[in-house]
Amino acid sequence: MSQSLGQLFKQSTGLNVGEQTALTASGSNRRYYRISSEDKTTSLIGVQGTSRDENHAFLYMAEHFRKAKLNVPHVIAVSDDEMNYVQEDLGNTLLFDYIAEGRKTGVFCEKEKQMLRQTMRALARFQMKGAEDMDFTQCYPQPEFNLRSILWDLNYFKYCFLKATGLDFQEDKLENEFERLAYILLQAKHTAFMYRDFQSRNVMVVGNKPYFIDFQGGRKGPIYYDVASFLWQAKANFHNDLRFELIEEYLDELSQFKQIDKEEFYETLKHFVLFRTMQVLGAYGFRGYFEKKPHFLQSIPFAIENLRQLLKEASEDYPYLIEVLQKMTEMKQFKEVGVRKPLVVRVYSFSYKKGIPADATGNGGGFVFDCRAVNNPGKYERYTFFTGMDEPVIKFIEDDGEMKPFLESAYTLVDASVKRYMDRGFQNLMVSFGCTGGQHRSVYAAEKMAEHINQKYGVEVQLIHREQNIERELPAK
Repeated sequence: MSQSLGQLFKQSTGLNVGEQTALTASGSNRRYYRISSEDKTTSLIGVQGTSRDENHAFLYMAEHFRKAKLNVPHVIAVSDDEMNYVQEDLGNTLLFDYIAEGRKTGVFCEKEKQMLRQTMRALARFQMKGAEDMDFTQCYPQPEFNLRSILWDLNYFKYCFLKATGLDFQEDKLENEFERLAYILLQAKHTAFMYRDFQSRNVMVVGNKPYFIDFQGGRKGPIYYDVASFLWQAKANFHNDLRFELIEEYLDELSQFKQIDKEEFYETLKHFVLFRTMQVLGAYGFRGYFEKKPHFLQSIPFAIENLRQLLKEASEDYPYLIEVLQKMTEMKQFKEVGVRKPLVVRVYSFSYKKGIPADATGNGGGFVFDCRAVNNPGKYERYTFFTGMDEPVIKFIEDDGEMKPFLESAYTLVDASVKRYMDRGFQNLMVSFGCTGGQHRSVYAAEKMAEHINQKYGVEVQLIHREQNIERELPAK
């Protein structure tokens, strides 16, 4: 029997488990939890895998990379069957969130650029030092980047995305050009550790340094794949000048390990960017169209726009493939959508005595829910100095029971609009909760609604407690 995460936590720390909170994993079937001790002095990340072989690959690599002094989480305890393990808690700051303002605007500040430069240099070291003395037979599901893995990814794109669009194409001709592309990709030397899913959601910022996570799909392979994965990530929104700058940083670091022919590097990279873009669309098709995960559906327009830009300088090595991709990007469902700005939901708490919040987006406001019919903790003196974010008020409201059906009705109404707004490419939705003083019931309700929307749909939620002068952001997932 596998030891539970709680047992592993106690075994490795000697402390009793206080809280175990599920963390979001957008594209993986693995489950992640933050486990805290009763006295809240210690926290670890617990992981439950669905594949022993995949877990084993991660555990082997994590130990190998730590010995190479690379920035990865320290695995602290592992169950006997390797299905569960606990590792150090690196915090909450994904690189994806760290560069959020740059992603939204396309203009990256110097602080964001500096972290991106560090990340590209760290990638070069990770690829080269990580490959030294690595036993690639431990990798899962393949020990190296090979013809089979290339064709898997190309057919992933064909069956999970291209066919789902309804575009008519000659499959035999397309397969011929898939083979041609595979041949070109295999000419690149396979001498490095290829991370395979190297993107800003798999990098964490810890103490102003990048740390790498979720590398269990890595294998022996060419250096180009990871560069393409990172710099052409669909929602990263890197412009070409910044990509070039970051590639130069990467090559400068890489030159410490091997001789570089820049012209050859850039020429080869183009093929990997096209290949990776198709692989990503396959993943978005499967996770979005078939598994109905909102984050992946939201990413499709960005990947299509990346593909449009790539096709402007398309290689002449596979003309039919380029023709099919060109037709696909011009299809009505993609041509009309373009790159949409993602939906942002603003959730307010307020006091009716001071009026309903104004809508700064110019859309005239949205939902307004009146919490005043719910039993009011504010009528009791002992709750005077607490808000709906404090445990005594939370306990009062939840024990009382009136808020639960109120919120469930609100969820049903708001959910319908969030789904519709995402489908239609709307950018703003406003939801407000009012009570007498804007301190207890409305604050509690706004907190719960913000968490509900963020967790269920993965969109950015801006939470504003107007009367408490408190604002916080729940970033898009």
